[in-house]
Amino acid sequence: MTTIREYGLIPGFLPPGPRNSITDVPGVLVGHCTVQPPDHNTGVTLILPRPEVYFHKCTAAASVINGYGKTAGLVQIGELGQLETPIALTNTLGVGRVWDALVQLTADQCEARGKVLRSVNPVVAECNDGTLNRIAQRVIGEAEVRRALADARPDFAQGCVGAGTGMICHELKGGIGSASRVIRAGGRSWTLGVLALCNHGQLEELTVVGKRIGPAIRQRLNTPPRPADKGSCILVLATDLPLSSRQLGRVTRRCAVGLARCGSYWGHGSGDIAIGFSTARDIDPEDPGPLLTQTVWREDSLDPVFAAAAEAAEESVLNALAAARPMTGYDGTHCHALCEFADLLSASC
Repeated sequence: MTTIREYGLIPGFLPPGPRNSITDVPGVLVGHCTVQPPDHNTGVTLILPRPEVYFHKCTAAASVINGYGKTAGLVQIGELGQLETPIALTNTLGVGRVWDALVQLTADQCEARGKVLRSVNPVVAECNDGTLNRIAQRVIGEAEVRRALADARPDFAQGCVGAGTGMICHELKGGIGSASRVIRAGGRSWTLGVLALCNHGQLEELTVVGKRIGPAIRQRLNTPPRPADKGSCILVLATDLPLSSRQLGRVTRRCAVGLARCGSYWGHGSGDIAIGFSTARDIDPEDPGPLLTQTVWREDSLDPVFAAAAEAAEESVLNALAAARPMTGYDGTHCHALCEFADLLSASC
């Protein structure tokens, strides 16, 4: 797997975690299922905050940067500030079937504990991979979600895998990317990580660590410009910082800074959404007490956290581009990849 740092480019100033990925947050796992039979380049990706999150809910928040999307589960996150399933990423027309699969997985967990499931709020986010994937055939379902769950691990692939298999970013091959940042405060280290599903942007706007390289790539490709920014970017932010839901909302909004640094202006046809969760507190739904005690970060000490979110989001997008490889879709449409223009990246050092 290639990362943007292998080109000598380092976005931001804060140090990354040991994996430079969302799984640097302790307990967080990521699993993929990639589906690539004839006519399809698609998949599903699961982000697990912890095992059986339904019984150990996380503090959560979501920020809609531009709402051209079909995400499920954000309304209840906004109301209760809690996450109770893994976060699933897939293609636009797969949201319903993946939602149903998460319901079944939760029902299975309840049955194993002798509980009866009455309600659950699956969280599913999407981007449209219909340029490279015959999307209307809807090949992602419960079996694929279960395979992604079985694949969940700390060291996961990036680029053209899972939900990112058929995605296009800034008119180059996109996909899954991730990065993390470590914050020192209060006598200890805290981690914030971002995973991005990248399917957005125009080539002319593509900016890599401050250098706008998109026009040079366009000149080599000798192709007409894309008339509009169509697509989406989903950013999942995880942290072990003790943040309230409201504070997480403030932090997830800063992911938009990372998108902007890469050249996105989240255009009319782009659904850009950030979903965040903190693993610092275990919300036990079976706790009978009416009171919950929570330690939260000082409001006037959030600036380093904002910076970490912006940097990790920026590098996640760049890592998705760096890890991706060229791909030809079901109808012969060919998508070039950033790796084909390595000399331009070296020139930007």
